[in-house]
Amino acid sequence: MMLTKLARKILKSVTPYTPGKPIEEVKRELRLRRAIKLASNENPLGASPKALAAIREALPGLHRYPDSHAFYLTRALSRKLKVASDQIIVGNGSDELITLALRAFVDPGQEVITAKPTFLIYRIAAQIAAARLREIPLKNLRYDLVRMRQAVGPRTKIVFIANPDNPTGTYVTKTELARFFAGLPKRVIVFLDEAYAELADAKDYPDTRRYLKTHPVIITRTFSKAYGLSGIRVGYGLGPRELIQAMHRVREPFNVNALAQAAARAALSDSAHLAATRRLLRREKPFLYRGLAKLGLKAVPSAANFILFRVGPRAGQVARGLLRRGIIVRDLRAWNLPNHLRVTVGLPSENRAFMKALKEELK
Repeated sequence: MMLTKLARKILKSVTPYTPGKPIEEVKRELRLRRAIKLASNENPLGASPKALAAIREALPGLHRYPDSHAFYLTRALSRKLKVASDQIIVGNGSDELITLALRAFVDPGQEVITAKPTFLIYRIAAQIAAARLREIPLKNLRYDLVRMRQAVGPRTKIVFIANPDNPTGTYVTKTELARFFAGLPKRVIVFLDEAYAELADAKDYPDTRRYLKTHPVIITRTFSKAYGLSGIRVGYGLGPRELIQAMHRVREPFNVNALAQAAARAALSDSAHLAATRRLLRREKPFLYRGLAKLGLKAVPSAANFILFRVGPRAGQVARGLLRRGIIVRDLRAWNLPNHLRVTVGLPSENRAFMKALKEELK
């Protein structure tokens, strides 16, 4: 018997997520001594020194199971965000919270709405959950909340909104979001994925905590981006008590490891590291915008720590050429953006190496 016959039929329609290539893999495959990864929107400054110290302090306790409810991290989040502890859930990255929301609230055949293109996990997780998926095309590379609101029907259960969006870097304003919520049926859960929220400094970027008292919302954030903890996977979600309680019912009992809990709690208190990350972006994003413009490439203004830019039909070829030079950027064919590439804002030396290599590849 072929093992594939044992798998669920729905899996035939699921295209697995392909992550950016790790540095060591690129160096090994291409026999390079050095590689620069600008593909996965990681923090180039690394993790907070306080987080690293907390990990070292937690190491002797690795023979014990972690706190299943992440009590101390949850309490720290509650104090910082001014949200009750029972309105918070901690996850194995914010990706897990997407899966938990679908597991807790969506029955097979019910409808999930999101944009296209956007973060791919919404589509993948909805397909695995056997939900009906409606993807509303972006308008000028931005979420079209007007059409998404019009698409809400009697079987709609969750609407996913990435703000800022990945891979475009564009964001939904507080006014646009308020209009979207106006008159929205209270049976529809709005999932606001704010993985890059700490990096968005636009004046009209919404503080979505206001909706916790008025709508069934789930707001998720991660320690992977601004806080530089991608390697240990920890994120959190906020929501009304009833929604958070339901998500707790379907999560695994020890879903966030002890090192991640300790590191996240320490990182949350390191305001200096977060400020340094923001300063780096304010300084380096304009450098990349100017460099791309000089090469005749149109960049999309970004509220996140990456930049989407149009190369044209040669985009895939250029990405492969950069890879051979040890520069890892994101090829966006999986997002149906074959003429675009996405580059993470790196350290000054990394950004300059990228621009030099890109100029040579475009000759």
